[in-house]
Amino acid sequence: MKIKFYFLIFLFAISVIGAKAQTIRGTVSDTSQTIIGATVAVSGNVQRVGTNASGKYELKLSKPGKYTIVVSYIGFRTQQKTVTLAEGEIQTLDFQLLANSNDLENVVVLGSRSAPRSNLETPVPVDVVDIKKITQNIPQVSLNQILNFVAPSFTSNVMSLTDGTDHIDPASLRGLGPDQVLVLINGKRRHTTALVNINGSLGKGSVGTDMNAIPTSAIKRVEILRDGAAAQYGSDAIAGVINIILNDDVNKLTANVSGGGYSGKHSDGLDGETIQANVNYGVKLSDKGGYLNFSGSFDYRDFASRTTPYRGVIYTDYNNPSLYPSPTGVDITDAELARRGQTRSDFVPNIGQSQNRGGALFFNASIPVAEEAEIYAFGGVNYRNGISNAFYRTPRQLTQNNATIYPNGFLPEIVTNSLDQSFAVGIRGNAGKWKADFSNTFGRNIIDFKTQNTVNASLLTASPTSFESGGYEFTQNTTNLDFSRFFSDPLKGINVAFGFENRYENYKINPGEEASWRNYGNALRVGTDGTGAPILIPDASGNVSTRFAANGAAYAGGAQGFPGINEANLTNESRNSFAAYGDVEFNLTEKFLVDAAARFENYSDFGSTVNGKLAARYKFSDKFLLRAAASTGFRAPSLHQRFFSSTSSVYIDGNIVESGTFSNDSRIAQLLGIPELKEETSKSLSAGFTSNLGKLKITVDGYFIRINDRVIYTGQFTGNNSATASDQDKEIYNLLRLANATTARFFANAVDTETKGLDVVLSYNTNLGNGTLRTDWATTFTKTSIVGDVHASPLLAGKESTYLDAASRILIEKVTPRIKSNITFDYSIGKWNAFLRNVYFGKVSQPTNTVANQQELTGRVITDLGAGYNFTKNLKVTVGANNIFDVYPQELLLASQGTSGILYPNQAPQFGYLGRYVFTRLSLNF
Repeated sequence: MKIKFYFLIFLFAISVIGAKAQTIRGTVSDTSQTIIGATVAVSGNVQRVGTNASGKYELKLSKPGKYTIVVSYIGFRTQQKTVTLAEGEIQTLDFQLLANSNDLENVVVLGSRSAPRSNLETPVPVDVVDIKKITQNIPQVSLNQILNFVAPSFTSNVMSLTDGTDHIDPASLRGLGPDQVLVLINGKRRHTTALVNINGSLGKGSVGTDMNAIPTSAIKRVEILRDGAAAQYGSDAIAGVINIILNDDVNKLTANVSGGGYSGKHSDGLDGETIQANVNYGVKLSDKGGYLNFSGSFDYRDFASRTTPYRGVIYTDYNNPSLYPSPTGVDITDAELARRGQTRSDFVPNIGQSQNRGGALFFNASIPVAEEAEIYAFGGVNYRNGISNAFYRTPRQLTQNNATIYPNGFLPEIVTNSLDQSFAVGIRGNAGKWKADFSNTFGRNIIDFKTQNTVNASLLTASPTSFESGGYEFTQNTTNLDFSRFFSDPLKGINVAFGFENRYENYKINPGEEASWRNYGNALRVGTDGTGAPILIPDASGNVSTRFAANGAAYAGGAQGFPGINEANLTNESRNSFAAYGDVEFNLTEKFLVDAAARFENYSDFGSTVNGKLAARYKFSDKFLLRAAASTGFRAPSLHQRFFSSTSSVYIDGNIVESGTFSNDSRIAQLLGIPELKEETSKSLSAGFTSNLGKLKITVDGYFIRINDRVIYTGQFTGNNSATASDQDKEIYNLLRLANATTARFFANAVDTETKGLDVVLSYNTNLGNGTLRTDWATTFTKTSIVGDVHASPLLAGKESTYLDAASRILIEKVTPRIKSNITFDYSIGKWNAFLRNVYFGKVSQPTNTVANQQELTGRVITDLGAGYNFTKNLKVTVGANNIFDVYPQELLLASQGTSGILYPNQAPQFGYLGRYVFTRLSLNF
């Protein structure tokens, strides 16, 4: 019997070995390229596989027969095919999926390292903005402005009188700083700019990311994660993460040209004209799914000014000594204007919109190199040349002007040249049963300044009128190695991800030419001669003035409007950081998902930090879902904040002040007890629900963010050279004088803040008549408060109100709208479409240290309207307007407007103050 039993086993084994497996293989694609990660399943069977980096799959079946193969991928319509297999047969079965437009625009890859999912099913709130679609209709052309009018939790505006910030718009998420939101491109960390926002704008003292450097034609969609994510993505992700997904279209040419300008009550016909041209084209590199997509843009923006005629003193009797041989500084403005044939309007600065010219080229590419791997790359270059103005230097300002060169004074021009470069390359695919991704991302931003139509008054009549003023440079290189794997057997599936990151950063300050910063009237006293007279040696670092204006005051050194960067500020600093993270997503049941993440990060300049996140989602039904998250986070102080030092002209409460910024290891910082910078730390909580009611979709999320040791840009410290001044104040006075400055500012971990808010988003799609109507309504309520005492050292006792001045407190708490809401109607019928949007920008406050000038600015509703017509399937024309009713912010108090007539708040970015903007857009598709 035993022999017979073993013989039967032997025959069975032979039959198994001899049996031929049945195989189905093929490729899954859409209309233009293969799809990676699509699910291929056997109906009625647990067997399923995913497509590889080439979009290919293979299923081995245990026996011959008839099978139904089902292919699905989020954002596309599920497709199935039936096939009959004979024993040992191999069949090829390809699938071409069609996009489900309503789902595709809500696909999210941000916030999870598992498979993409709908934004209604994520455990944390994510907005999805379909840039390709909305740019056909809306007036806005830059990414920051598009998001400002689409995403209520996002705030950004074009600034004025803020030097380089006039050309690089700071942006805020949930009312926090530009450096507290992390920006990714295709899931890879984007570098920040080289610019520090130092001139009283939104995000004062911060370093943000220039998203406008990316042409909109290069962008497929934008995902905005509205939750703390430092444990997943690292530093800066306290407020959230913005992920920019690049265009991957092939065999399609799209181009558009938009032109427009402002035509409101303050415009002289049409001013502030803008032109933007965009083009995108993609080619298929192989039948296996490779592609190369190119994008380009050209931008032109002209000046627009919203000021009243100059109200202050323009001429004194020093400006006409032939009529007033013994001048005393008496105001003779009206008589002198009449004599010279001038008016006060001849002395108005450009306050509103700077001039800008620029262009960008971007690419996005992928090519399979094996059955299980692909190489990808993306990046681009952006160059901008901008011109902004400082305040007018009137003839009465004797120490800042030279009447021989500029008898009527002058309006300084600050020329900003910005070069932004980025390049990322990587390889991803399957390493055994794991998905692996190895990449390197390089980014650099270079900003150079030139000051023209100006003088260095201390050079007297020998002064040039144009100066190379120096600039800044920031370089970042990030290397990532990521692994992930989905285990289908435990529970209802577990996705495990882990990875490593190394980041190198370098920050440079490049001095300007000597004449741009030096005071040629300074001298060093080295002794006395035989008569007791002082012996002076010309020396830029001297503390004795030798050149004086007619009123007896010493001439100012450095270029007026934007003093060049002193050679003493030369900086070249670097650091490294290393990070390791782990992320596990548990599908406890089909309805209950829990995601846990942890991240260790070590910085070479300040040490280590460990952060974690726990998020959960419970899906009660296809119509209702609850979600919540809790996390800790951090933000490493930027190299810019640690090492930035410079002198700039700033406008504070009606006065032009030469303000110096000093690093925390400087002598002045030591005298005041300014501590070394350390990281900001945060705790975040969020909870909400989503509801999918078919045509109506709803998300509601509340949040709380606590930030400890938040880095601020301090108020203005001054020295004192009087006989009764302390040794500390005398030394500060002399150090400021050497820097051509009268005040000093620093970066410091000075305060703790709490931010609370609620985001509500509703969308509704329906057929209306013979057309389709999409309606979106989104509202955010947010409030940030400084809590506890200011973190001041004993050396700052009595100076806490300078350490954190009133203007800085307002910039943190009240400069972004506390309520922001928009409702959009987009209706399409036949060849026509119409677009209507109302955005309510809630109240903000004007930052100022003068209590009498502190002002709360009421909310306003801005209406955008557009209409488009498709002349052919390839040609569309759209016309419309932003702010069609020509609404302006509340006017500033007369005392806040100052002598230069700043009519509207330029420091409190509500929605801008340039008035109605009309536009026309021509779109081509081939």
